[in-house]
Amino acid sequence: MQMTMGLPDPVRDADFYADTTMKRGFAWVVDVVLITLLSVALTPLTLFTSIFYFPLFYLCVGFAYRAATIARLSGTPGMRLMSIELRGADGLRLDPMQSVLHTAGYTLSVVAFPLQLMSGALMIGTARGQGLTDVVLGSAALNHAAMD
Repeated sequence: MQMTMGLPDPVRDADFYADTTMKRGFAWVVDVVLITLLSVALTPLTLFTSIFYFPLFYLCVGFAYRAATIARLSGTPGMRLMSIELRGADGLRLDPMQSVLHTAGYTLSVVAFPLQLMSGALMIGTARGQGLTDVVLGSAALNHAAMD
């Protein structure tokens, strides 16, 4: 199915959204592990000064990781491993600006924990499994296999 007219209907095209909330959870775990490993690997390049501000350093590495991979692959490596892709309200892959905005929304929700709780509740409670950032941007995670 070629999606150029928006996101698939969650009732008529339910396969696009099947298990995406659970898959996003597993993808998040994979990405946290990869970002942690990347942050530790990059620490020597800071002459080990990042040890003193590691949470901020980790947040910056995570922002770059997410924004770059979403812009390039329409999902993080964890999302790709779980066979899901982020798509915009138009049904197309996120462009670089949308990727940065999506990552900024995610980062804000991580920093302000109540927003993360709201995002999780929305993923569970909305027909498209959209988190808070997805609702604001009109994006959604779709099963890659359903797009073929």
